Amino acid sequence: MADHIIKEGKTTAIVAFFTIFGTIIAIFMNLEPKNEFARYHIRQALGIHLFFLLFAPVVSYTNNLIAFFALYGVYIILWIYAFLGLLQNKYRPVPYIGDYFQKWFKFIN
Repeated sequence: MADHIIKEGKTTAIVAFFTIFGTIIAIFMNLEPKNEFARYHIRQALGIHLFFLLFAPVVSYTNNLIAFFALYGVYIILWIYAFLGLLQNKYRPVPYIGDYFQKWFKFIN
């Protein structure tokens, strides 16, 4: 991938990883001009955040401390993995579910 595309989209991609609100802001930042690198990482960040937001109520309802730490541990590990890929200028999906995030969130252009 061309270095100028990565360089132009890196700031938007970084914004996407800071909370779900950052992801929403990054989606709007990437509307014009559209950047492929930013779009890829926005999809990854959105998937990671939604993964956490969907499973947090379930874990909270179970009132299980092990499940609580497991959810946060997985969330943090996925976030760090994806963020390091971003900092290394790579298109690296998060393990197991990253490719699905790219398919599910194709509406993000």
